Amino acid sequence: MVSKNYMYRLFGRSPIKPLQTHMEKVLICVQELIPFFEAIIANDLTSAKNVQKNISKLEKDADKLKKDMRLHLPTGMMMPVSRTDLLDILRLQDKVANKAKDIAGIMTGRKMTFPEGMGVIFIEYLSRCVDAAAQANKTVNELDELVETGFRGSEVDLVKSMIKELDQIESDTDKIQIKIRATLFKIEKNLPPVDVMFLYKIIEWIGELADQSQRVGSRLELMLAR
Repeated sequence: MVSKNYMYRLFGRSPIKPLQTHMEKVLICVQELIPFFEAIIANDLTSAKNVQKNISKLEKDADKLKKDMRLHLPTGMMMPVSRTDLLDILRLQDKVANKAKDIAGIMTGRKMTFPEGMGVIFIEYLSRCVDAAAQANKTVNELDELVETGFRGSEVDLVKSMIKELDQIESDTDKIQIKIRATLFKIEKNLPPVDVMFLYKIIEWIGELADQSQRVGSRLELMLAR
């Protein structure tokens, strides 16, 4: 019987590399949220707007990569992993970039600022959510190695440990989110109600960066279980 790995090497271009390239672009997009929010916290709306434009460009670049992969993804029997699995991971990665664009867009569109004293804990929260995207990127980058080893051996153990770390990072973001919500709750009566509503929404959306990144890992874990 001809092995799947042999057929993978024999036929066509790898569908794995475009997926990895897309996730790398998604990560760059998400990482730009840190200088974006540093500018927001410093009330430097001009710099924030410039970074927001870059985030929007990076999201569009990622979207082009997504569409190109969908158009050119092989449909035959020689795929090293299922087409459905790859498209599901691509969809989850795309949601991360979209959320980063939405966060920066609404912040600049409404000219939002942060209450005094919330900057430090907010950057801690955001940074940990960005860590989740970075860990998802590291995990996706192991997918070609998994294919080469036939989803067996020490490579599987390595990826499982990376997914476990991703789960822990996402759990950390949940804990920090609880603290940041509690901080906002203490001062919300001193702020315009509409501003408070949008601040809670931004906190939620930033948490979704970690949630969606964690789901990328969960989808890979399902592939390992087959």
